[in-house]
Amino acid sequence: MDFSLTDEQLQVRDMVREFAQREVAPHIREWDAKTEFHRDVLDKMGEAGILGLPIPEDYGGLGLDYVSLALACEELEYVDTFLRVIMSVHVGLNSLSLWQWATEEQKQRWLAPQATGEKIATFALTEPNAGSDAGSIESTVVKDGDSYILNGAKMWISLADVADHILVFASTDRSQKHRALSAFMVERGMDGLSSGSIKGKLGVRAGSTGELAFNNVRLPVENRIGEEGEGFKIAMSCIDQGRFTVAAGAVGLTRAALDASVKYANERETFGVPIGKHQLVQQMIAKMVAGEEASRLLVMKAADRKNYGVRNTKETSLAKWYACDAALQAADDAVQVHGSYGFSNEYPVERFLRNARGAVIYEGTREVHTLLQAEYALGYREDRPLRCPQPPAVGFEREEALVH
Repeated sequence: MDFSLTDEQLQVRDMVREFAQREVAPHIREWDAKTEFHRDVLDKMGEAGILGLPIPEDYGGLGLDYVSLALACEELEYVDTFLRVIMSVHVGLNSLSLWQWATEEQKQRWLAPQATGEKIATFALTEPNAGSDAGSIESTVVKDGDSYILNGAKMWISLADVADHILVFASTDRSQKHRALSAFMVERGMDGLSSGSIKGKLGVRAGSTGELAFNNVRLPVENRIGEEGEGFKIAMSCIDQGRFTVAAGAVGLTRAALDASVKYANERETFGVPIGKHQLVQQMIAKMVAGEEASRLLVMKAADRKNYGVRNTKETSLAKWYACDAALQAADDAVQVHGSYGFSNEYPVERFLRNARGAVIYEGTREVHTLLQAEYALGYREDRPLRCPQPPAVGFEREEALVH
C-alpha cells in the first residue's frame, strides 16, 4: 500500500494551506470573538477553485480525487472549522449529491455555477423535531399540477442565510415516514422562503448557521432531485459525503491542537525546565500524535474506496466517529497543556475545543456511529451494492465499482 501523495495532491494541499493562512488565519481570532461571518471568503474560495475541487471539469470544477478533497478539508479546518463546514455543506452535501443524483439538465443549471462559486449551496434535512431520526421529518410537499407545494421548517442549517441553492427534504405522506421522503432544490428568491441566523453558538462562531421556513413555496417538478420516495436514499448518500469531509477536517483540528501544544510546551517553563520535559505533558502530546495519525489513515482508507466508486458507508462512519472524538480529546488536552492561558482566547486552543465539540454531534452523533459499527460487526447491517448513475470520482475505474 502506497501512502505517498502525488505531485497534484501536494499542490492542492499547499494551495489550500496558503489560501487559509493568507485569507483567514490573520483574522480568525477577531471574527470568532465578534461572531462575524465574512461572505467574501466564499467568493475567494470559489475564485481559487476550492469549491469545485472534486467536481468534473465539464461542470466547472477541477476534477480532483477524494484524497485531494480530504487534504483540502484538513488544511481548512487547521485554520478554523467554519472553513471546513463550507466544504461540507456546499461541496459534500450538495454539489457531490447533484453529481450523483441530478439529471444532466439539473447539473448544468445548479452544479456548474456551484463548482465555480458563482452560486452558494447548502443542505436542509434537520428540523426542530427531527435530526438523527430522518423518518420523523415534518416538512411536507403536496403535488399540485406540474409543481409541488412545500411547507415546513429546517433548523441548524449552515449557510442558511447566504445559500442560493438549498437541497431540501420533505414528505409526501408522513404516515410512511422515511419511505415517503423526496428531495427538491429550492432557490433563493422563491416566494414563501425565509431564513434567519442562529446566534449564541458554543463553537464555529465565525461561521453562518441558521434556520429556514417554507410557507407554500411552489416548486416546479423540474426541481425534484431523483424520483418521488427516493429522498431518504439520496439523503443518506449525501451524508456519506458530508461525513467524509467532517472526518478529514477533524484531522486538521487535531494537528492544529498538537502544533499549538508543542510550541507552548517548548516555550513555557515550570520547575526550571520547559513543561514539555514533564512526562504527563508528554503523555498528552503523544495521544495527539496517535489521534492524528490514526484518524488520517481511516480518512485515507475511505478516500481510496470513494476514488474507486466502492460503497464506503462503514469506512466513512468509522473515520468520522474516530477522528471527531480524537479531535475533541486533542483540543481538551491542548487546553490542559496551556493551563490558565488555555482558558482564554489569547491562545487558539479554547476555540479548538469549542469547535471540536459540534462535530461529535452533527453528521451522525457519536452514538449513531457506535451503533452502526456494532451492527456491521454483528452482521445486523450489510451494505447493498447499488450502482450510481456515474462513478463518483474522475479518472478511476474498477470492475466492481459500486456506490450507495
